[in-house]
Amino acid sequence: MHELGKAILGLGLLLVALGALILIAGRAHLPLGRLPGDFAYKGKNVSFYFPLGTCIVISVALSVIFYLLSRFRR
Repeated sequence: MHELGKAILGLGLLLVALGALILIAGRAHLPLGRLPGDFAYKGKNVSFYFPLGTCIVISVALSVIFYLLSRFRR
């Protein structure tokens, strides 16, 4: 149970850090969520938004981070 507690605490701290980064990015006027490739459709009774460009940027950034972390752990 001790390891589970540590894992949940670590995940919580990671979520807090991620939330803080998103707030800082918003205040720095970074265009996450408004990149080319983000699809937005507003009809009369429906609206649809899919941030494809933002997903790709986040995926590439996380891939680089995890690659670098794996290289340093060896």
